[in-house]
Amino acid sequence: MPWIYAIIILTITKGGGIFMWKEFKEFAVKGNMIDLAVGIIIGGAFGKIISSLVSDIIMPLVGMILGNVDFSNRFITLGDGAFKTIEEAKAAGVATLNYGLFINNIIDFLIIALSIFIVVKQLNRFKKKEEAAEPTTKKCRYCLSEIPLEATRCPNCTSMLED
Repeated sequence: MPWIYAIIILTITKGGGIFMWKEFKEFAVKGNMIDLAVGIIIGGAFGKIISSLVSDIIMPLVGMILGNVDFSNRFITLGDGAFKTIEEAKAAGVATLNYGLFINNIIDFLIIALSIFIVVKQLNRFKKKEEAAEPTTKKCRYCLSEIPLEATRCPNCTSMLED
């Protein structure tokens, strides 16, 4: 294990002085890192809300419509025995294929993806649209080549330009 400490020390020191601390401070103070951290925290909280929405509201309604099916407890036993819940099978040490939980996670993902799409689409509406840059060239009406706006003679066909 001491070699790991040596690698860490060699990584953070350069010529006897610590150089990464200064770079890290510059990186950490930049707005992008703070925005990223806030986004990750809010995203985690948002994910919990969506998971609760799916498992506590949407899936019970879907289960009721499909004949009182509880998706969170739908599984296939990959060993011997018959079990009513996933917990019973795990307590007995039997492997299970939990397709109901997988369905819940797919629905979680789809709702989160749709929500993020809607939020990003709304945020993009509020972004300031870039105005088109003014043209710096024009076409020669004789040879149709691109020339600067201020040109009085075409450099390609040498025609005199009246504009």
